[in-house]
Amino acid sequence: MSSLRVAVRCRPFNDRERAMGSPCVVNMSGKDTMLVNPKEDDDVPPRQFSFDYSFWSHDPMTSNFADQVMVYESIGSTVLDDAFSGYHSCVFAYGQTGSGKSYTMMGDTTSEDHRGITPRLCEDLFNRIRTKLDDGVSENWSAKVEVSYMEIYLEQVRDLLNPSENRKKTLKVREHMLTGPYVEDLSTHAVSNFAMVKSLMKEGDKLRTVKATSMNDVSSRSHAIFQIIFTQTNSTTAPGSKKAVHTERVSKISLVDLAGSERSGQINARKGSRMKEGNQINKSLSTLGKVMTALAERVPGKKTSGQHIPYRESVLTWLLRESLGGNSKTFMMAAISPAGANYDETLSTLRYANQAKKIVNAAVVNEDPTAKMIRMLTEEIKSLRGQLAQAREGGAASPSAQRPLVTSPTATHIRGLSSSGSSR
Repeated sequence: MSSLRVAVRCRPFNDRERAMGSPCVVNMSGKDTMLVNPKEDDDVPPRQFSFDYSFWSHDPMTSNFADQVMVYESIGSTVLDDAFSGYHSCVFAYGQTGSGKSYTMMGDTTSEDHRGITPRLCEDLFNRIRTKLDDGVSENWSAKVEVSYMEIYLEQVRDLLNPSENRKKTLKVREHMLTGPYVEDLSTHAVSNFAMVKSLMKEGDKLRTVKATSMNDVSSRSHAIFQIIFTQTNSTTAPGSKKAVHTERVSKISLVDLAGSERSGQINARKGSRMKEGNQINKSLSTLGKVMTALAERVPGKKTSGQHIPYRESVLTWLLRESLGGNSKTFMMAAISPAGANYDETLSTLRYANQAKKIVNAAVVNEDPTAKMIRMLTEEIKSLRGQLAQAREGGAASPSAQRPLVTSPTATHIRGLSSSGSSR
């Protein structure tokens, strides 16, 4: 079992908030996030929340300032550790429009300092693969990386890595009996280095739907999901055999930049398309909220009859089913504004994140069980033969050494059977 891990990040004031002269109502200390209601008296204590991480990115002059590197090292490195161990993993960014979700997830890919979690994770992935291949210890190990990039716009899935003439094509969501929901005909691209990934990201970002609203000049009008399929292959040869046994671990890393929640008054109502987009965004985020509430109330390890989790009410929640409440180690990044003008939205985000801490997933190592058993038995046979060889060498040097030094439970069990057979 693995609890959903939650981080909160507070961004600097934007130009709009500075022009309004809005006060800062957020403060952070360690893992705690404090929120002050600007309409209450000064002697009223702030609301306090505690999370796995509280990233103070509001003022670079403070000692606890969290830049892009710190955020990645705290979250992205852990995600990669999970992936190399064979687990599915996910990071999704949630918050109101203009709260810094896209900056945290993707950032500015042209700037070394301002790159987000997604490009840093991809670069680190290839660095780790290269290190593992070069160290000489993992000579029977190999890895393959594939990526895909999609957006959910107006409850329709689009492939961001398809040629431009096909980008308006709507893809269908299907369900695999074993692996769960997937997108039919979504293009998957094999990549061998970070430069290839960076090029694909750049092409996908150009196609993502971004429009101006009253709150944000570059508001993401769709949910974006960048997926990495990381396959590790180990080859083991049994002693005295020329046939190699291959075992695979397949990890899926989902990096999700959600569109921002927004009120109707924050949308440019003079443009009907903005209003329609906002309504669909809020609808999918509302379903996400219902799903996470139901998951938070679920008792781990206990089947509750009649409990319904409304994954299918939105394409977003249906696609993220395993990440939200199944086989995945998941991070939620809650992005918030420091401004008093956004107090209500910030409080809503913090309450949402606080509830998400209660969700527990059942993450497992994604390895073929038959191949895993063969590999374990092969390794045990090799170990036992080594122990027997050592025991024989010891017996030759010292006649009093009569018994082989065997500590394996399997070997002990076999020896016990032999002893019982001879007594008969």
